[in-house]
Parts: sequence; C-alpha cells; structure tokens
Amino acid sequence: MSKQLLNIVGISSSNLQSNSFALILEVESTKQRIPIIIGPAEAQSIAIEMEGMATSRPLTHDLLKNILNTFEVKLIEVYINKFREGVFYSTLVLLNGDQQVEIDSRTSDAVALAVRMEAPIYANDLVIKETAMSADISIDEDTDDIFDDDIEEEDEMSIEELEALLQHLIEDENYEEASKIRDEINLRKQE
Repeated sequence: MSKQLLNIVGISSSNLQSNSFALILEVESTKQRIPIIIGPAEAQSIAIEMEGMATSRPLTHDLLKNILNTFEVKLIEVYINKFREGVFYSTLVLLNGDQQVEIDSRTSDAVALAVRMEAPIYANDLVIKETAMSADISIDEDTDDIFDDDIEEEDEMSIEELEALLQHLIEDENYEEASKIRDEINLRKQE
C-alpha cells in the first residue's frame, strides 16, 4: 500500500474532550487535513519544539531523542499505518547501524519525536481515505440553511448536507467537530 507525506499544520484546543488538543496534519500532495486528538503533554511537547522554545530540563521526547542519538540510532520516518475505532496507530521506523527496526508507538509520541529528529511523517492511503478532510468540497447555495441555529440532528441529515456541514466546519477551522461529521459520513458510506 502506498503512503503519502504529511506536514504539521498546527495544534488547536479540542472541544470534544476537556484537556485535549487537535493535532492537524496535512497531506502534502492533496492538501487534505487529518485531525488527531492528542493529550496536553504531547501537544505541549510538539508546540515547544515547533516554536523553538528552550526548556530548563529535557522533556520526555527530548530524553528519547538524546538516547537515540547517543546510541547512533536514526529515526528514518514515522508511519501512520492504521485507523481503527477512532484511534490512529503508528510505527517508528528506526535504523540501528544497518538494521532497520519498526516499533509501535502512539501517534502523538511519534510526531513529537519526528519533530525533534526532523524525520518525515507518512500515512498510508487507507488511513488518508478514512480520516482526511477535503478542503475542496463545494457548498451548494441550497445547503446554507443547514448552518442555522435550528440545525437538524446529524442522523437526520443527508450525506450531501453532512458534506456541506463538513466543509463549513473546515473553513471555520473547527476540526474537532469536523472529525465527528467525517466519521458519520464514512459510517454511512460503508452501509
């Protein structure tokens, strides 16, 4: 299965769960976005490294980077290889001398390490198909009324209305709600 390069767009606070954040990854070739809900420690770790901020003591991901560098182990890539029941699964692909090793990792930890070690992040096509939000879904003028305050329940909306709502949420950068709508659309398309 082929894989696509992802770039980090940013991190935003999540309305879905208290004390959680949405890590937004973008598929380089298509500009589709993938929101991943992560914890506050991982969000802080990623943000600190992306902003080039210094900490007085090493964070957990800095420690792991230091260990890998000390033993001359290179992080070749992070590979997001599965999405099941709302959870992303990732693998760290490491090179130890001439031996390549793959280690299972939480996606948030894998990204925090990739940022520190300047390693690329990839996702396979199936993960992208199941989770990415297209930025080019067109909104029909007829569907503008679904954004009113008296919005229908999601289970009463058609797929077309859900796709229009999804586009609206993406434009408003409300990735947490958009991920719920995306999941509902995918669920209906599988039926």
